[in-house]
Amino acid sequence: QVQLVESGGGLVQAGGSLRLSCAASGRTFSNYAMAWFRQAPGKERDFVARIIWSGSSTYYADSVKGRFTISRHNAKNTVYLQMNSLKPEDTGVYYCAIVSRPRLGVAPTALHGYDYWGQGTQVTVSS
Repeated sequence: QVQLVESGGGLVQAGGSLRLSCAASGRTFSNYAMAWFRQAPGKERDFVARIIWSGSSTYYADSVKGRFTISRHNAKNTVYLQMNSLKPEDTGVYYCAIVSRPRLGVAPTALHGYDYWGQGTQVTVSS
């Protein structure tokens, strides 16, 4: 049984920083790409960032490029999202997800490419 557990969310003022963590179990973590998505109230869940299994390639949504950094520590089975220069529009529930197939050279940005999700962690950015 695959489990993903996010942590690190909270309330922060605009311009501040947060670091999200996602601990994975139940799958050989080092073989699978991971991603972060977010969902604002009343909106669809959107792609934020992804990192392939080796950590050698990352990709970001335009809205967070240059402010967010995704990374992973395979020995700790953990993926991170460092969020800097936060804006009120970054507010939402942040979810980590694990891709359904191992050792993909290019990980998907669509929701259907991921088969397990965490429970989410709330990020609120005040203006």
